[in-house]
Amino acid sequence: MKYLVTGATGFVGSWVTRKLVEDGHTVRVLRRSSSDISELEGLDVQHCIGDITDLESLKKAAESVDNIFHIAGLVGYTKQARAAMEKVNVEGTRNVIQTVKDLNLGRLLHFSSVVAIGAGLNKDQILTEDSEFNISHLDLGYFETKRNAELLVKAAVDQGEIDAVMVNPSTIYGPGDAKKGSRKVMLKVAKGKFPIYTDGGVNVVSIHDVVEGTLKAFEKGQSGERYILAGDNITIKELFSTIANAAGVAPPSLFLPTPVVKALGVVGDILEKYNLKSITNSENAATATMFHWFSNEKSKKELGLQFRDSKSAIRESMKWAKENGKI
Repeated sequence: MKYLVTGATGFVGSWVTRKLVEDGHTVRVLRRSSSDISELEGLDVQHCIGDITDLESLKKAAESVDNIFHIAGLVGYTKQARAAMEKVNVEGTRNVIQTVKDLNLGRLLHFSSVVAIGAGLNKDQILTEDSEFNISHLDLGYFETKRNAELLVKAAVDQGEIDAVMVNPSTIYGPGDAKKGSRKVMLKVAKGKFPIYTDGGVNVVSIHDVVEGTLKAFEKGQSGERYILAGDNITIKELFSTIANAAGVAPPSLFLPTPVVKALGVVGDILEKYNLKSITNSENAATATMFHWFSNEKSKKELGLQFRDSKSAIRESMKWAKENGKI
């Protein structure tokens, strides 16, 4: 089989690309000319220069392939990042769908996120693939754009235009994740330089399980369905303690109550308007105080997946970070 992978130079994309090559497939990657391709070194892949926001370059890259793994996306938690996320996450996905339609390609694997499903507002809420999106009132850019991208894929499937399946990973840990721009807090915790923790919770999943789940969803998933790839549901305090213990430093010990976090977020919004540095902003504050807890039962039942525990995934992450001079 011949695959086109978008986002192949990123953390998850490089892992998926490597696995496809190891399994004997022909892989073509779409990337910008400025992309860091170090994660693809040694892999026998075809490089096409372009961007998912440029329909013509995307179509050119997709010529003669059988299927597309659409992994490219943009993560941001500021109001200033909203326009860019709309362009990449939503319009980029629209272009991918159009390409699949126009070239009459096979299956599209759309790599989404649990943020497209929503988040719990308390410890009792554990979301599933069928949960109603419950945080529209917060208008969080990353959540909204990933959700809207999914809706485009689902609509195209429902209208009989494409064959596609979606995966929704939670927070991914494993070797190489420390290179991600979104892991600044993790690295500060690992260095013993982040003394606070908040209420709220997160789900941690191993990169190994995400790669396996992505491939199994492509092979076995039902068209139009989404599959949560998630491991353990843990609190923010447990997450930070596990990171600190794996890194050999003291864990954060200062608890910051939710009202204080949200107040700091409001102040941060004001500072950002004047291009001043802030501790946090309202989007980060909302995200840090919710419970991002999810059920993986559908993926276990329909895809036959088993998930590693969160501590082993975090330990692998910290081991890589130490060996590569990140901490």
